[in-house]
Amino acid sequence: MITDATYIARRLQLLGEWDAALAVLGPDAEPELRAEIAVDRWFFRIEGHEEAEKAVAALDPASPTAHLLGARLAYSRLLFRREPRADDRAVAEAGYRAATESGDEKTRAWAEYHWAVLLDNIDGDPAGAIPLYETALDVATKSGDGYFESYIIRHLAPHKEPAERIAMLRRSLNLRAALGARPQAVAAQALLAENLPEDDPERAELLEISRPGAEELRIGWLLSED
Repeated sequence: MITDATYIARRLQLLGEWDAALAVLGPDAEPELRAEIAVDRWFFRIEGHEEAEKAVAALDPASPTAHLLGARLAYSRLLFRREPRADDRAVAEAGYRAATESGDEKTRAWAEYHWAVLLDNIDGDPAGAIPLYETALDVATKSGDGYFESYIIRHLAPHKEPAERIAMLRRSLNLRAALGARPQAVAAQALLAENLPEDDPERAELLEISRPGAEELRIGWLLSED
């Protein structure tokens, strides 16, 4: 049964109010959700790594959630170049691989998606990444999970021809906006702008619109691009 605190924390997470979401849960409630929110906050703000790592360490190390979140932390240290560890690449892949063995189809698909992102962004291996993206996308679309779909097509889009790329990035933005996923929508606005021609008025408008949101939510990797 979903408690009021869990529901409120999920809604606050969707809005990018990670501190408030963690406060609603308290230090001992819903350890998997707490770890997920702490990792999300680290990923978007690039702050609070120690708390995120402690939250993941408090989980059952054999659980799919622990594998997935631990791998995401390792991947993000590499991506953001924030004190990466010598074994981060191996830890990330091992965690994603272990999570794909989950009996839950959606968990497996999320692990495949994250594994694809690792191959794509860290290894520069689109040939290995694209089939994993497509497998995950099939699960997302069959289940009607627009939130999940928005993540996958955001990363598939750069591998498409320009017209299809823009259409996928626009759909990713629209899905996130419809779901009220504010940090993800701001990130999608910025990425769509980046892929539009420099003289396209929509590009300038999207950059203008997304900047205040990035500042308010303190989305570190968007602000560092200035």
